Amino acid sequence: MFPIEQAAIRFSFARTHLCINTNDFTNPLLTLKTQNAMELRLGDTAPNFTAQTTEGEIDFYEWLGDSWGVLFSHPADFTPVCTTELGRTAQLKDEFAKRNTKVMAVSVNDLDSHKNWINDINETQNTTVNFPLLADPDRKVATLYGMIHPNASDNSTVRSVFIISPDKKIKLMLTYPASTGRNFNEILRVIDSLQLTANYSVATPVDWQYGEDCIIVPAVADADVPSKFPKGHKVIKPYLRTTPQPNL
Repeated sequence: MFPIEQAAIRFSFARTHLCINTNDFTNPLLTLKTQNAMELRLGDTAPNFTAQTTEGEIDFYEWLGDSWGVLFSHPADFTPVCTTELGRTAQLKDEFAKRNTKVMAVSVNDLDSHKNWINDINETQNTTVNFPLLADPDRKVATLYGMIHPNASDNSTVRSVFIISPDKKIKLMLTYPASTGRNFNEILRVIDSLQLTANYSVATPVDWQYGEDCIIVPAVADADVPSKFPKGHKVIKPYLRTTPQPNL
Protein backbone atom coordinates (compact mmCIF):
# COMPACT_ATOMS: atom_id res chain seq x y z
CA MET A 1 0.00 0.00 0.00
CA PHE A 2 1.32 3.43 -0.93
CA PRO A 3 1.91 6.00 1.84
CA ILE A 4 -0.83 8.27 0.48
CA GLU A 5 -3.34 5.40 0.70
CA GLN A 6 -2.32 4.72 4.28
CA ALA A 7 -2.76 8.39 5.11
CA ALA A 8 -6.25 8.40 3.58
CA ILE A 9 -7.29 5.44 5.72
CA ARG A 10 -5.88 6.96 8.90
CA PHE A 11 -7.58 10.28 8.31
CA SER A 12 -10.91 8.71 7.36
CA PHE A 13 -11.14 7.11 10.80
CA ALA A 14 -9.64 9.96 12.80
CA ARG A 15 -11.83 11.30 15.62
CA THR A 16 -10.87 14.80 14.56
CA HIS A 17 -12.92 14.23 11.40
CA LEU A 18 -10.19 15.31 9.02
CA CYS A 19 -10.89 14.39 5.41
CA ILE A 20 -8.78 14.44 2.31
CA ASN A 21 -9.88 16.44 -0.70
CA THR A 22 -9.47 13.86 -3.43
CA ASN A 23 -9.37 16.59 -6.07
CA ASP A 24 -5.94 17.50 -4.70
CA PHE A 25 -4.30 14.12 -5.36
CA THR A 26 -2.56 15.64 -8.35
CA ASN A 27 -0.92 18.12 -6.03
CA PRO A 28 2.05 16.92 -3.99
CA LEU A 29 0.59 18.72 -0.98
CA LEU A 30 -2.76 17.36 0.18
CA THR A 31 -5.41 19.77 1.35
CA LEU A 32 -6.91 18.75 4.68
CA LYS A 33 -10.34 20.08 5.49
CA THR A 34 -11.71 20.13 9.01
CA GLN A 35 -15.40 19.42 9.42
CA ASN A 36 -17.62 21.28 11.86
CA ALA A 37 -15.97 21.50 15.26
CA MET A 38 -19.15 20.36 16.96
CA GLU A 39 -21.36 17.59 15.61
CA LEU A 40 -24.28 17.21 17.97
CA ARG A 41 -25.67 13.77 18.66
CA LEU A 42 -28.45 12.29 20.76
CA GLY A 43 -27.51 12.33 24.42
CA ASP A 44 -25.15 15.29 24.06
CA THR A 45 -25.59 18.31 26.27
CA ALA A 46 -27.38 21.03 24.33
CA PRO A 47 -25.05 24.03 23.97
CA ASN A 48 -26.06 27.09 25.98
CA PHE A 49 -26.19 30.55 24.44
CA THR A 50 -27.36 34.08 25.09
CA ALA A 51 -29.23 35.81 22.28
CA GLN A 52 -31.68 38.54 21.43
CA THR A 53 -35.25 37.41 20.83
CA THR A 54 -38.65 38.97 20.31
CA GLU A 55 -39.13 38.54 24.07
CA GLY A 56 -35.84 40.20 25.02
CA GLU A 57 -32.38 38.82 25.71
CA ILE A 58 -32.51 35.18 26.72
CA ASP A 59 -30.01 32.85 28.32
CA PHE A 60 -31.11 29.53 26.89
CA TYR A 61 -30.54 27.46 30.02
CA GLU A 62 -32.20 30.01 32.29
CA TRP A 63 -35.13 30.32 29.92
CA LEU A 64 -35.61 26.54 29.83
CA GLY A 65 -35.41 26.15 33.59
CA ASP A 66 -36.91 22.77 34.51
CA SER A 67 -38.95 22.54 31.31
CA TRP A 68 -38.56 20.47 28.21
CA GLY A 69 -37.64 22.53 25.18
CA VAL A 70 -38.14 22.56 21.42
CA LEU A 71 -35.58 24.61 19.49
CA PHE A 72 -36.41 24.76 15.80
CA SER A 73 -35.03 26.71 12.89
CA HIS A 74 -36.75 28.11 9.82
CA PRO A 75 -35.01 29.20 6.60
CA ALA A 76 -36.19 32.83 6.49
CA ASP A 77 -38.77 35.36 7.64
CA PHE A 78 -41.63 36.34 5.31
CA THR A 79 -41.66 32.95 3.60
CA PRO A 80 -44.83 30.92 3.08
CA VAL A 81 -44.05 27.54 4.66
CA CYS A 82 -42.39 29.13 7.69
CA THR A 83 -45.39 31.40 8.19
CA THR A 84 -47.69 28.37 8.47
CA GLU A 85 -45.27 26.54 10.78
CA LEU A 86 -44.93 29.35 13.27
CA GLY A 87 -48.64 29.96 13.17
CA ARG A 88 -49.28 26.32 13.98
CA THR A 89 -46.78 26.45 16.84
CA ALA A 90 -48.66 29.39 18.35
CA GLN A 91 -51.97 27.53 18.00
CA LEU A 92 -50.50 24.60 19.94
CA LYS A 93 -49.55 26.73 22.95
CA ASP A 94 -51.80 24.80 25.35
CA GLU A 95 -50.56 21.44 24.05
CA PHE A 96 -46.94 22.39 24.69
CA ALA A 97 -47.82 23.89 28.07
CA LYS A 98 -49.50 20.75 29.37
CA ARG A 99 -46.34 18.86 28.45
CA ASN A 100 -44.19 21.38 30.37
CA THR A 101 -42.47 22.26 27.10
CA LYS A 102 -41.20 25.63 25.86
CA VAL A 103 -40.60 26.41 22.19
CA MET A 104 -38.21 28.81 20.49
CA ALA A 105 -37.77 29.51 16.77
CA VAL A 106 -34.47 30.48 15.13
CA SER A 107 -33.51 32.06 11.83
CA VAL A 108 -30.65 34.20 10.57
CA ASN A 109 -32.88 37.26 10.21
CA ASP A 110 -32.56 40.24 12.53
CA LEU A 111 -34.86 41.28 15.35
CA ASP A 112 -36.72 43.98 13.42
CA SER A 113 -37.51 41.50 10.68
CA HIS A 114 -38.89 39.02 13.23
CA LYS A 115 -41.09 41.63 14.87
CA ASN A 116 -42.53 42.78 11.55
CA TRP A 117 -43.11 39.23 10.36
CA ILE A 118 -45.07 38.34 13.51
CA ASN A 119 -47.82 40.69 12.34
CA ASP A 120 -48.19 38.68 9.14
CA ILE A 121 -48.18 35.38 11.02
CA ASN A 122 -50.91 36.56 13.38
CA GLU A 123 -53.01 37.91 10.53
CA THR A 124 -52.76 35.02 8.08
CA GLN A 125 -52.82 32.15 10.58
CA ASN A 126 -55.53 33.57 12.87
CA THR A 127 -53.39 33.30 15.96
CA THR A 128 -51.06 35.26 18.23
CA VAL A 129 -47.39 34.33 18.32
CA ASN A 130 -46.70 33.54 21.96
CA PHE A 131 -43.13 32.22 21.97
CA PRO A 132 -39.73 33.81 21.29
CA LEU A 133 -38.20 34.14 17.84
CA LEU A 134 -34.43 34.22 18.15
CA ALA A 135 -32.55 36.71 15.96
CA ASP A 136 -29.34 35.12 14.66
CA PRO A 137 -28.00 37.38 11.87
CA ASP A 138 -24.41 36.46 12.75
CA ARG A 139 -25.33 32.74 12.58
CA LYS A 140 -23.79 31.94 15.96
CA VAL A 141 -26.65 29.78 17.20
CA ALA A 142 -27.24 28.27 13.77
CA THR A 143 -23.58 27.25 13.60
CA LEU A 144 -23.57 26.03 17.20
CA TYR A 145 -26.43 23.65 16.45
CA GLY A 146 -25.42 22.75 12.88
CA MET A 147 -28.57 24.27 11.39
CA ILE A 148 -26.90 25.43 8.18
CA HIS A 149 -26.28 22.64 5.66
CA PRO A 150 -24.06 24.06 2.88
CA ASN A 151 -25.23 21.56 0.28
CA ALA A 152 -28.80 22.76 0.84
CA SER A 153 -28.06 26.47 1.34
CA ASP A 154 -24.96 28.44 2.22
CA ASN A 155 -26.80 31.18 4.06
CA SER A 156 -30.14 29.85 5.35
CA THR A 157 -30.97 27.34 8.04
CA VAL A 158 -32.70 24.10 7.18
CA ARG A 159 -35.78 23.05 9.16
CA SER A 160 -33.99 21.60 12.18
CA VAL A 161 -35.77 20.42 15.33
CA PHE A 162 -34.10 19.73 18.66
CA ILE A 163 -36.05 18.38 21.62
CA ILE A 164 -34.18 18.99 24.86
CA SER A 165 -34.95 17.46 28.25
CA PRO A 166 -34.88 19.32 31.59
CA ASP A 167 -31.32 18.06 32.22
CA LYS A 168 -30.33 19.87 28.98
CA LYS A 169 -29.69 16.68 27.01
CA ILE A 170 -30.60 16.40 23.34
CA LYS A 171 -33.32 13.75 23.07
CA LEU A 172 -34.36 14.13 19.44
CA MET A 173 -33.05 15.72 16.25
CA LEU A 174 -35.04 16.09 13.04
CA THR A 175 -34.10 17.79 9.79
CA TYR A 176 -36.55 18.76 7.07
CA PRO A 177 -35.75 20.42 3.74
CA ALA A 178 -36.94 23.96 3.13
CA SER A 179 -39.68 22.72 0.81
CA THR A 180 -41.41 20.53 3.43
CA GLY A 181 -43.30 21.90 6.40
CA ARG A 182 -42.97 20.01 9.66
CA ASN A 183 -45.65 17.82 11.23
CA PHE A 184 -46.14 19.32 14.68
CA ASN A 185 -48.48 16.52 15.71
CA GLU A 186 -45.49 14.21 15.31
CA ILE A 187 -43.36 16.53 17.44
CA LEU A 188 -46.00 16.39 20.20
CA ARG A 189 -46.18 12.61 19.85
CA VAL A 190 -42.43 12.29 20.29
CA ILE A 191 -42.51 14.52 23.38
CA ASP A 192 -45.21 12.24 24.84
CA SER A 193 -43.05 9.21 24.13
CA LEU A 194 -39.86 10.76 25.51
CA GLN A 195 -41.55 11.88 28.73
CA LEU A 196 -43.19 8.50 29.20
CA THR A 197 -40.08 6.44 28.54
CA ALA A 198 -37.98 8.69 30.78
CA ASN A 199 -40.03 7.56 33.78
CA TYR A 200 -41.04 3.99 33.00
CA SER A 201 -39.23 0.93 31.62
CA VAL A 202 -41.13 1.00 28.36
CA ALA A 203 -40.66 1.90 24.71
CA THR A 204 -43.33 3.03 22.27
CA PRO A 205 -44.04 0.98 19.13
CA VAL A 206 -44.54 2.11 15.56
CA ASP A 207 -47.26 4.75 15.10
CA TRP A 208 -47.89 4.81 18.85
CA GLN A 209 -50.32 7.41 20.13
CA TYR A 210 -50.86 8.60 23.69
CA GLY A 211 -53.05 6.09 25.53
CA GLU A 212 -52.08 3.04 23.51
CA ASP A 213 -50.18 -0.02 24.71
CA CYS A 214 -46.41 0.22 25.18
CA ILE A 215 -43.57 -2.26 24.86
CA ILE A 216 -41.80 -3.50 27.98
CA VAL A 217 -38.07 -3.00 27.45
CA PRO A 218 -35.95 -6.19 27.25
CA ALA A 219 -33.92 -5.15 30.30
CA VAL A 220 -36.91 -5.94 32.55
CA ALA A 221 -36.74 -9.57 33.63
CA ASP A 222 -39.89 -11.66 33.25
CA ALA A 223 -40.03 -12.18 37.02
CA ASP A 224 -40.14 -8.40 37.58
CA VAL A 225 -42.87 -7.62 35.06
CA PRO A 226 -45.91 -8.20 37.35
CA SER A 227 -44.65 -5.84 40.03
CA LYS A 228 -43.52 -3.17 37.59
CA PHE A 229 -46.64 -3.33 35.45
CA PRO A 230 -49.63 -4.17 37.67
CA LYS A 231 -52.10 -3.32 34.88
CA GLY A 232 -51.08 -6.54 33.21
CA HIS A 233 -49.04 -7.49 30.19
CA LYS A 234 -49.08 -9.65 27.08
CA VAL A 235 -46.26 -11.84 25.80
CA ILE A 236 -46.21 -11.95 22.00
CA LYS A 237 -42.63 -13.21 21.78
CA PRO A 238 -40.07 -13.51 24.58
CA TYR A 239 -38.54 -10.24 23.37
CA LEU A 240 -41.89 -8.55 22.56
CA ARG A 241 -44.06 -7.87 25.62
CA THR A 242 -46.72 -5.21 25.78
CA THR A 243 -48.50 -3.44 28.62
CA PRO A 244 -51.09 -0.67 28.93
CA GLN A 245 -49.60 2.81 29.15
CA PRO A 246 -48.39 2.85 32.76
CA ASN A 247 -49.03 6.50 33.65
CA LEU A 248 -52.77 6.45 32.92
